[in-house]
Amino acid sequence: MTLIEADGVESMPLEVDGLSMGPGQRYSVIVTAHDSDEFNYMYNVTSYSDALVSQGLTPMVYTGLINYRDGAPVKTIQSPADEQLVWPEETAIQVLDKQAELPVDRRIELTMKKFTYTNQEHLTTLGTTLYKPVLVPTLYTALSMGDLAANSSVYGPQTNAYVLKHLDVVEVVINNPERVDHTFHFHGHNVQVIETGPYGNSSTISREPVAHQQSGPWPMWRDTVQVRGFEFIRVRFRADNPGVWFMHCHLSWHEYNGVAVVFIEAPDVLQKQQSVPEEMVEMCKRQGIPTQGNGAGNQGFDLSGLPPAIYPISVESAN
Repeated sequence: MTLIEADGVESMPLEVDGLSMGPGQRYSVIVTAHDSDEFNYMYNVTSYSDALVSQGLTPMVYTGLINYRDGAPVKTIQSPADEQLVWPEETAIQVLDKQAELPVDRRIELTMKKFTYTNQEHLTTLGTTLYKPVLVPTLYTALSMGDLAANSSVYGPQTNAYVLKHLDVVEVVINNPERVDHTFHFHGHNVQVIETGPYGNSSTISREPVAHQQSGPWPMWRDTVQVRGFEFIRVRFRADNPGVWFMHCHLSWHEYNGVAVVFIEAPDVLQKQQSVPEEMVEMCKRQGIPTQGNGAGNQGFDLSGLPPAIYPISVESAN
């Protein structure tokens, strides 16, 4: 089959046998049919999931009929072993419009870590802080704090906020020293997939070492990327969309637990260009949600009244 699109972005045609997909990733492929209706065929979809091993739910196999002609005999074809198939790395996909790598203005490095936290939960996060909602929605803080909106402290430590300058090219590196694959989704942007490679020590478990993969001359743009176990990924985007944008693990329980950061993009430009509709402000007021001030609804850096942040008290093995 021919891969032609990823996450809504057209790619240069790439012949593949299979696709490795994380939660939320999308692909379009073209499959060329036979020029004869002598036989019908069965299709096979075998889905593997590291996250479901302990529940005995992997692999999951789906089959169905490819019907060329009613009543035609079904021809059985032996499925080849997975290692005999062509599985494209994300870096192997090239964007159709041939846009070259962006030059970098700022680099943000995030590392998956597992901690025991002050609430005694054992959780994985990006860095040391678990994302948790604050009292004032972060967009309202970015719009109402004037020049202080450029200071990440006003949003509260629970937001994992990174303030970005307008039109800067931001490189984000995500390191995953765990055996579990993670899939990260970027709101507000597609990102260029630049590079993947080994990170951490996979020799402690039975798993093949990760190979280093560099993108070709026209890196693919997409909004959701896989970071496999013991791997890093390097992506880039231009901060040309002023707003408040979530970046989070697409495993729903990881997102719920706080494996996420927030990009506060060009708050100075945001304040000049956008405002919140009165209907939204009224909706928040009816629910008792404040719509101005820092993360706690106060002025300046006074964050009194915020629920206490959850901090790590000990680091755990990533394996």
